[in-house]
Amino acid sequence: MDTDKSIVGYELFNRMQGERDHTLASDVSLVLNVMAQSGTKLVNGQADLFLNATHESLTGSHWDFLVPQRTIIEVPPFPGHEAAGIEESRLKLLALRKRGFRLAFNHLVVAPIYKSWWDIADFVKVDVQAVDPAKLHLLVEAIRVRTGAIAVAEKVESAAQFEVFKDMGFHFFQGYWFSKPEVLKGQVVSPSQASAAHLFSKLRSDAEVEEIELAIKKDAALGYNLLRLINSAGLGLRTKITSIRQAVMLLGTERLQRWAALLMTAGVDGKPTLAGNMAVVRAKMMELLAQRSMSPEDQEEAFLIGLFSLLDRMLGCSLEEALSMLGLDGAITEALLQGSGRFMDVLAMAIACEMEDASVFAEVAQRLDLSYREINVAHMEALVWADAIYQE
Repeated sequence: MDTDKSIVGYELFNRMQGERDHTLASDVSLVLNVMAQSGTKLVNGQADLFLNATHESLTGSHWDFLVPQRTIIEVPPFPGHEAAGIEESRLKLLALRKRGFRLAFNHLVVAPIYKSWWDIADFVKVDVQAVDPAKLHLLVEAIRVRTGAIAVAEKVESAAQFEVFKDMGFHFFQGYWFSKPEVLKGQVVSPSQASAAHLFSKLRSDAEVEEIELAIKKDAALGYNLLRLINSAGLGLRTKITSIRQAVMLLGTERLQRWAALLMTAGVDGKPTLAGNMAVVRAKMMELLAQRSMSPEDQEEAFLIGLFSLLDRMLGCSLEEALSMLGLDGAITEALLQGSGRFMDVLAMAIACEMEDASVFAEVAQRLDLSYREINVAHMEALVWADAIYQE
């Protein structure tokens, strides 16, 4: 994300089963699988894709299948920092850059041995947990003076750290702090969020059509968005719908419930908040994982559990209070408040993918009886879906 806390890209991590070495080919294979299944959504989305590479695979026809303007290649330091190898890699990197790909390097790129790489660096990533805090100012300045690249702070773990690193001069930030609850004082929930929460509660309680219609009519934005949705090309209706009641009856309770839930993840400008975006990714990934062994009803429940797993961050209150406000109980509260129940593992897997927790990933994958490829594809499809949903 950038200094305005807007999401600017996703980094794709390939989790390989067994002891095989990481190769670029394995990453590209995963991307191609997802692109084949997701159509043009990955290409037409707003965020970029950061893809890890190896020096051995900087050339090859696999790059032809990626979109250069949307792809940032993360290049590690050359093994042993050999001068000859660094120069040889520079030629490969120049060729990729001329095609439109952008390049990201580890902070070691500012070392004099990598001087020939300085003018081709678009991003320089710094593991802020691994660098002496006293030297971070100097490192950021060196990145600015020597490369002119965007400085990216990796492994940011709190909102306080975000502010500190922003003041230091970092432009982009990567880490888990936005998915962790923090104490929020005086946060105001936007009218649209509050109205969406009220509507969701009505739908969950099987309210009459009249009550649902009234809940929507109380917020002009809700009514506008609903009619825009019902008349979108995606629903394929032949005649234009202009009545809120008609839209409610055509969409049905289940789809309305999901729509209201998604609106709760958005900020006042209709765009996803940081926590909201992460929750949408979790929700979709959990739904995809649940397709293997759960009923359609349970798949929908899995989606809601993922979506509401960061509700405390989105609404500025405790998770227990938020769930109570929406009238949620049963399997949802069991998974979110007690960490148990039949949805426990799919939630754990979604979080493990965010946290890059290899041990939890392997353990839960075995319990779910899912291959690493199935999980990787589900995660990438969820990222693509989350990137596309707010553009519709």
